[in-house]
Amino acid sequence: MEPMPAAPRPYRLLQQRLDRNPTGAPASPALLRILQLLFTPTEADVARRIPSTFISLRRLARRANLPQAELAAMVTRMAERGLVFDLEHDGKRYVALAPVVIGFFEFTFMRTRENYPVEDLARLFDEYLFQDGEFAHAVFDGQTQIGRSLVHEEALPAGDHTEVLDWERASSIVENASSHAVSLCACRNHAEIAGHPCLHPLRTCLSLNGGAELLARQGIAERITKAEAMQILEAAKDAGLAQTGDNVQRHVSYICNCCGCSCGMMNAVRRFNIRHAVVTSNWISAIDPQRCNGCTRCVKACPVRAISIVAGERDGHPRKWAVRDADLCLGCGVCYSTCKRGALSMQPRERRVFTPETTFDRIVAMAIERGKLGDLLLDNLEGWGPHALARIIQVIEKTPIPTVVNAIEPLKSTFLKAIVRAGRQGSGKAASLV
Repeated sequence: MEPMPAAPRPYRLLQQRLDRNPTGAPASPALLRILQLLFTPTEADVARRIPSTFISLRRLARRANLPQAELAAMVTRMAERGLVFDLEHDGKRYVALAPVVIGFFEFTFMRTRENYPVEDLARLFDEYLFQDGEFAHAVFDGQTQIGRSLVHEEALPAGDHTEVLDWERASSIVENASSHAVSLCACRNHAEIAGHPCLHPLRTCLSLNGGAELLARQGIAERITKAEAMQILEAAKDAGLAQTGDNVQRHVSYICNCCGCSCGMMNAVRRFNIRHAVVTSNWISAIDPQRCNGCTRCVKACPVRAISIVAGERDGHPRKWAVRDADLCLGCGVCYSTCKRGALSMQPRERRVFTPETTFDRIVAMAIERGKLGDLLLDNLEGWGPHALARIIQVIEKTPIPTVVNAIEPLKSTFLKAIVRAGRQGSGKAASLV
């Protein structure tokens, strides 16, 4: 493919706009080429004015200086291509800009596309996502992540008294979802188009609740029944795939069925040693060296290479057995079903993992950790109401003080500094100031 000339200004500004998202989008020739393939120049100029939180079409029309009807048609075309999110509420239409992930990377490859430059996009995304790790670090550096591991429930000890909440169980998440849809696994479809396919099934990406409604309406995912979603979940587990869900407690929007070969989140761990790119479950694997014979089945099954084989002497005889890296183990339980000797079990972690309550809470926490709180707040300053500000303050109250201080300092906000002072005093009532 011929090298492209320097990207026109709308694309450079769109890249800068995307980089203000909590997950970031570092500048790269590959990304600018991707944007030129996905957006027309006019669309890029409009997209750079769209915040990551929803803005009304009426307000966006004023920002973009476009007639509302013309803008509505453009938003529809971009939404159908998975470049923006749109919804209607109380008769009004709202739109938000999709990030790179989870966003237009997935929405490009979650379906087959005719008359679309998928081969060029696959090659460019390969370069951007996996070449040097800069994008992976932008997305995954920090404690709060996009996805969290869901343990294979069959691996949980029978009769254990440890509480397992509904939002920790993939089966309960699917069972309680209001809508269900399925699409191709974007990561595996991308890998196949890019020329390095794996052997795992493709039609495994489950969208749920509002996420299912949104993607089905845009033609990105196919509506299915609850029973069909449960069948896909079980088949994915039988195929040795790890369940990675939306890192929230309420209104979970997706469950990915992930492999170690192609998954972007798993590859952030495997390729770039970003050990917390996926939030663990509240479980961890345990290996009994007396029962283990070092067969390597669990080593091959682990999606993040958290298990290795060591050799030594036990009971006066040379032996091999498996050991797991506690800092890497996702607690997914994939290894459990591979062990034929009963040497593997799942145990509760000593400390429960924090999971944000809502998507909004997760985005705010990620913005604080990554130094993007100012970008998030200023992105759609006119759109923040008292409820949203109260939620932001609640997240701030739960965040370590030094992290918050670094996040709010560039904003020069007397109000937010008062929130931090209240947090230092341990009042827990800062949200009542809104």
